[in-house]
Amino acid sequence: MNEFYSVRRLPPYVFEQVNRLKARARAGGADIVDLGMGNPDLPTPAHIVEKLADTARRGDTHGYSASRGINGLRRAQAAYYDRRFGVKVDPDSQVIVTIGSKEGFANMAQAITGPGDVVLCPNPSYPIHGFGFLMAGGVIRALPAAPNEDYFRALERAVMHSIPKPLAVVVCYPSNPTAHVADLDFYRDLVSFARRNELIVLSDLAYSEVYFDGNPPPSILQAPGAMDVAVEFTSMSKTFSMAGWRIGFAVGNERLIAALGRVKSYLDYGAFTPVQVAAAAALNGPQECIDEMRATYQRRRDVMVDCFGRAGWEIPPPAASMFAWAPIPEKFRGLGSLEFSKLLIEKADVAVAPGIGFGEHGDDYVRIALVENEQRIRQAGRNLRRFLESADKTLHNVVPLSAAR
Repeated sequence: MNEFYSVRRLPPYVFEQVNRLKARARAGGADIVDLGMGNPDLPTPAHIVEKLADTARRGDTHGYSASRGINGLRRAQAAYYDRRFGVKVDPDSQVIVTIGSKEGFANMAQAITGPGDVVLCPNPSYPIHGFGFLMAGGVIRALPAAPNEDYFRALERAVMHSIPKPLAVVVCYPSNPTAHVADLDFYRDLVSFARRNELIVLSDLAYSEVYFDGNPPPSILQAPGAMDVAVEFTSMSKTFSMAGWRIGFAVGNERLIAALGRVKSYLDYGAFTPVQVAAAAALNGPQECIDEMRATYQRRRDVMVDCFGRAGWEIPPPAASMFAWAPIPEKFRGLGSLEFSKLLIEKADVAVAPGIGFGEHGDDYVRIALVENEQRIRQAGRNLRRFLESADKTLHNVVPLSAAR
């Protein structure tokens, strides 16, 4: 049987190779410090869990929910945008609840993409940013991940030379995986460019509250004219440690929100109502838990940068997100990120995410997630130090280190 069309357009899932090796090592008794998947280990705040439980006990909350999201949750998200960014949105026409931001991106791709449509996407980037459009029949053209002058030069070239003219551009700041952060001037220039060139802008702001050193990232919707061209996706996953609850949002341009809502109306009945009620309680309730989450990740970041640096691996400290984008040590760079990630599991009992999984321009890096406590991160640092200090003597028959220097 021939391979199915959509499946044929997707490469093998790189992270699965690392996951299999990690599972095999654990089955053999290895104590793997897992800094690979961005799965928050912090508990969901108690008041949110209690609201879920209370609502789930009611007999009238177990039927089909609203695909667009219940009114109270859409109003809570609108209030969040007003409070956090000073942006006023209509909860009825400019806000929709998604089953996580990943689902929102995938279904927006289904809503707006025709066969052969060109979408501009950063490389490296979170996989759904590109592959959602590939699965919808689109074509991806890569842009740099960093929000600088090179980005706009590449953007201009892409619009000038792409046939057909690009439909949309995807941005993600704070970035997964690179942890780059954009400022409001970047968004002003991007929105102005998009309006001149009739481009849709899809912004992933999943890490809006995971920032460090007192520098909150802005929303693209703060830029003048953004509502004409942009939709922004946010998530409860990291902000409130609700990853498994699968609640996110799309906010912005009414026409795009309506298109997403129409597709979703055919595909789902919305998230479980008690989950949506609890999510509204999270947005409307006490916010000290967000400050505690942020402080925890910043402490972990500082410990990781310090102890990995003393082990011999210099890691640039991320300004935001729950990830560090770490250049592979020079003598291992020739291996590529997948083989280096496998080597760390086998020889250092540390799991990271290979940069190649986020695009070919990520292959000189690995992504390190701050999802273990400080003690475990220090343990990873000790493991890495032993590995790096002994690598020249112990790996000469395993990997061609001399060729990789």
